[in-house]
Amino acid sequence: MQNYLKVIWSLQEWSDQAVSNSAIAEAAGVRLSTVSDALRKLSDQELIEHVRYGTVTLTDIGREHAVSMIRRHRLLETFLVQMLGYEWDEVHEEADRLEHAVSDGLIDRVDRALGYPTRDPHGDPIPSAEGLVHRPDAVLLADVVAPCRTRVERISDSDNEMLQYFASRGIVVDAELQVLPGEPYSETVTVKIGDTEVRLGPAAAAAVRVSTLG
Repeated sequence: MQNYLKVIWSLQEWSDQAVSNSAIAEAAGVRLSTVSDALRKLSDQELIEHVRYGTVTLTDIGREHAVSMIRRHRLLETFLVQMLGYEWDEVHEEADRLEHAVSDGLIDRVDRALGYPTRDPHGDPIPSAEGLVHRPDAVLLADVVAPCRTRVERISDSDNEMLQYFASRGIVVDAELQVLPGEPYSETVTVKIGDTEVRLGPAAAAAVRVSTLG
């Protein structure tokens, strides 16, 4: 059940769109009927508010549980990258397996050993021990009006192959991108990193969030 709380949180973290059963099923990689059963149980436990055939929202206690799991997951991802040499496209599934097996005390020690990081390798904010979450002021790269200088704040970790592609092009957290004017009627976004121009399709441009530098 905790995984569903984490999925619901993740779906609404960077989006103002309502969370639906179908969105949860797609994100969790399960059937819609499986999600419906899980949501019924979560609702019975007063962890979510669910309008039948409508939207799903976390209750206060549900949010508390979700944020706790998100904190574990992102600290473990950061630990795997910084301390064990994992690549950023390798850590999501590994952290999924580990987060249920470690104690709160170990997570607190990991946090301290890492110097209390505020974001994971993909730029997602790491909740504090008190459950506070600071989301950076960032917009989708696809929505930036060119020309514009930007800094990468967050990259979605939902597609490992895309993460590998971004890394090969130097598109990583904190990288500065110059967004260039594109071709008329084209959905691609052209960015310049150093002296290199990279054209990104709609899916790639929608996976990157940036802050504008002017």
